[in-house]
Amino acid sequence: MSSLTIHASSHDYEVIIEEGIRHELLNYIASDYRKVLVITDDKVSNIYLDDVVRGLGKELDVHTSIVPSGESSKSMRQYERLLDACVEVQLDRHSLILALGGGMIGDLVGFVASTYLRGIDFIQMPTTILAHDSSVGGKVAINHLKGKNLIGSFYNPVKVIYDTETLFTLPAEEIRSGYGEVIKHAFLSSEEWCSNLLQVSLDNISSEQIKDDLMKGIKVKAGIVESDEREKGIRRYLNLGHTLAHAVESELGYGKITHGEAVGIGLWFALRVSQRKLDASLPVDRYRDWLKSNHYPFDILKDLEVDTLLKRMKWDKKTVHQKINYVLLNQIGTPCVVELSDQEIQTDLNLFIKEVRAT
Repeated sequence: MSSLTIHASSHDYEVIIEEGIRHELLNYIASDYRKVLVITDDKVSNIYLDDVVRGLGKELDVHTSIVPSGESSKSMRQYERLLDACVEVQLDRHSLILALGGGMIGDLVGFVASTYLRGIDFIQMPTTILAHDSSVGGKVAINHLKGKNLIGSFYNPVKVIYDTETLFTLPAEEIRSGYGEVIKHAFLSSEEWCSNLLQVSLDNISSEQIKDDLMKGIKVKAGIVESDEREKGIRRYLNLGHTLAHAVESELGYGKITHGEAVGIGLWFALRVSQRKLDASLPVDRYRDWLKSNHYPFDILKDLEVDTLLKRMKWDKKTVHQKINYVLLNQIGTPCVVELSDQEIQTDLNLFIKEVRAT
């Protein structure tokens, strides 16, 4: 078993990573809970929900609620429906909500937990590689039609329980999605790790490497969020690749591309801008080739309009006074935030779309 402790302003919480831990959940949950609501999606429920319910034992009063899979469920409609479920099963402030699923479930369920009765305890139980990022750090949210994660709060789980056996059933697009965030953490932290990842084929990646990369990614994020929990300073660096990614997700419609795939593409753009704006020496061509060899769907950008993407980017949470604050890299491991004008973004996007079309 691997574990580390996240030091948050509200409380410390443990991240536990272990194969098969879902079968013995009761051993990792505080004894003073009497009622638990497990919330998951309709894909994960078919594979792991029964295991989790059994793992909670017979001592607890366990209830379940299932939402449709996909990013479109991070909505006001599903948020309201889950609040209704909390009321129906009569959760109180001594109850627990368990978020079983990927990043969408963690964000949605965390927001429900943060607002129901002004906040009750919840546990993140990720089932995707991507969720190694979203399950740590206390950001919870739902989407708005105008932009991703525009409605949310900071609310930390009481624990993160990561059963790595659940990663063995992931489809190819979810592995790509997860590694969009993994490689972002590498670019933020380590030239050696980044170089190693750029040699990896996601078609035959080993379970041992996945576990090693998960722990590295969580440590990178933990180190940043512990220093800046409320995103007043360096936590913004974790948004590397995200400004364009969120614009693409919003413009295409949530669920048309996975979040991590969009981040992977957004990171490519951020590296190109870093070259132009900061004269940064970065392995952009190697990274582009890595995206291509691992089947990231960047062709999806070919028909998008630059002006429309720019408007979407100005709805991003990092935009201040209609100025786009972009996370760039001076070099691997040295991020910064740079204010970019509309003209600069338009020029860079036109060049980028041209490169995408030629790749």
